[in-house]
Parts: sequence; C-alpha cells; structure tokens
Amino acid sequence: MLKTRGVGALIGLAIGDAMGAPLEALPPPRMTVTEMEGGGVHDVLPGQYTDDTLQAAALAQTLLACGGFDPDDFARRLVRVYHANPKFFGPTSRAVLDLIERGIPAGTAARLVHEERGGSRSNGCVMRGIPIGIFYPPDEVREVSLAASRVTHFDPAAGEASAFVNMMVSGMCRGEEAATSFGRALRACRDHELLGMLENYRAYPPVPSLDAIVCTHCAVRVFMDARSFKDAVIAAINLGGDADTVGAITGGLAGARFGLEAIPSSWLARLRDLDELLSLAWRLVGVSRP
Repeated sequence: MLKTRGVGALIGLAIGDAMGAPLEALPPPRMTVTEMEGGGVHDVLPGQYTDDTLQAAALAQTLLACGGFDPDDFARRLVRVYHANPKFFGPTSRAVLDLIERGIPAGTAARLVHEERGGSRSNGCVMRGIPIGIFYPPDEVREVSLAASRVTHFDPAAGEASAFVNMMVSGMCRGEEAATSFGRALRACRDHELLGMLENYRAYPPVPSLDAIVCTHCAVRVFMDARSFKDAVIAAINLGGDADTVGAITGGLAGARFGLEAIPSSWLARLRDLDELLSLAWRLVGVSRP
C-alpha cells in the first residue's frame, strides 16, 4: 500500500495536469468536467499533460540518475524538455532556461530574471516538486525543495510553498495520515504569509492563481476537504484559472493519500505515456529513502 502511494503521487500529478489542461486560463466551466477532455488555450488532446508533468518527470529522472538532487543535472533536463515543448512553459521558467542555455549558471540566471521581472513568486517550482516528497523522508524535504526551487525561482516564498506540498507528500507516502503530514508541514513553514493562509485554510477562498502561495493554499484546501482522489481532482480543475497546476498539485497530494488504486480507471486509460510514467514512478519509489 505505501509503495502505491508514492506511485499514486506522481501519476496523480500527471492526471490532475491533464484533466486541468483544457481549462487553463479560462473561467470555471458552466458544466462540471469529470472526464479527460481536449481543447483549451493550448489545444491539448484528451489525456495530454503539460509542463507540470514534464518538469516533474525531469526532476524524478535527476533523482534517479544522481541518487539525489543535483541542480546542474536538473537544469540540463529542464532545458531539454523546454525546447521540446516551449508553449507550455511559463514566463519565469522560460526566461531562466533561456539564460541557462546561454551558459549562465542556474542560480545566477534565476536571480537575474527575478531582478529583471521584479519577482519570481510564481507556481512553477511548486507544481514540479512532488518527486522530492516521494524520494526524501520528511526531515530532508525542506532543504532539497528550496534548492530545487532556486534553479528557476529565486523568491524564497516560492520555495517555501514547494516545501510545504512536498513535506505533506513525503509524510503520506510513508504512512502518515493527511492531518499529521499537514501539521508537520505547518510547523516547518518559514513563510508567514503562507503559514497564515494555511493555519486556517477554510477562512480563505480557493483561488487558482499563478502566485505560488495563493496556488498552494488553493490546492491544499481542496485536497484537505476532499473525500477521495476523484473528488479532489474534479474540485480542483473546475475552479478554472491555472487549472492544470492546481490540478497537478492537488492530484499529487491526493495520490499520496489515497494511492494509485484510487485513480479512476477511465482517467488512467486516457493519460498519455501512462506506461512510461508508471515505470518512472515505480523506479523512483524503489530507490526512495525511508
């Protein structure tokens, strides 16, 4: 059961991404979406995922190839998937990866883009970080999450948001109840705005924002109130807005809680590259640290 939670976290991320992709950047749909659809601003095919999954898979591959997180290896993998699928990448990651390809070190590139754009508190580092929670035990997650975030997002608040989600995933993949993992993540959080929103998460409406903190609150709130994997993802994607990312984060959390077996078979059947993603997930779980 515990191993299927780790696999469920990565596959759940991809499912939420693919379910939300046709709804990205749109208002909430008039009729509730409950199955894989196509279309949207990127004209995706049913079951096609976006850079949320591409970046998470790149991170998982780094953890496997290097036996742990390596920023240079991760940056190289991000550049490759960015060039293969540029339309899916957000402006912060796109600008940073362009600089990295020109030979500027990842940390320097992230700082330069942060300074030029007047911030980097977007949610790109949150949506991809779940493999860290699968691979690392909770007491190692925060520092690795911050390091992985800094490859493209210099703002420490974005890193704290990623660490919160990854710590929850790590605990649940190792047998904790959702409330226990949530409490642990709260105690470890060092961003006062994020902590304030999540300590009393029902006091704030779920907003499917590009902002790392607001997006993380949205996904965590939806997840904490859901009774099943299916309920969590449907609630997340039908908010519209940054639906693929809220769906990916919520799906990753729900997969870590409910396991692979809780994902509806009709969704799995339509997910692109399912066999490859399953192989990656099982390999990552197989080398994860207790």
